[in-house]
Amino acid sequence: MTMTIHVDIVSAEKEIFSGMAEMVFAPAELGEVGISPRHTPFITRLHPGEVRVKVSDDESYPFYISGGLLEVQPHLVTILADTAIRAKDIDEAAALEAKAKAEEALTDKSGKMDYATAEAELAQAVMKLRTLDRLRKRGG
Repeated sequence: MTMTIHVDIVSAEKEIFSGMAEMVFAPAELGEVGISPRHTPFITRLHPGEVRVKVSDDESYPFYISGGLLEVQPHLVTILADTAIRAKDIDEAAALEAKAKAEEALTDKSGKMDYATAEAELAQAVMKLRTLDRLRKRGG
């Protein structure tokens, strides 16, 4: 019998996923973490990137998150994200446009755009596109 852990992924707007999984992978502050049932409890910040929920050997669900918090308990994983989107629902055109605007803002020397904001927007757009690319490579 395969052991499972309950996973909740919640954004500021709504619950994105709630269900059982064999494994969860997330972009933690110090690098990607893999969480399995009965994992040692911890809390960490998350960077923008892909969260992958493996529900079986044949099925996993990828999500893009803009960052947030990860709480791990032995039988529960909770991801609280400002933004969380199922990878299949990412708007590629909007992400490409956001990336182009952020890159343009970073080259603008007039001081009209906050450099840190432009960098953050660029990082988020790149991670959305990377998550979408990984989904396509997996055949999703």
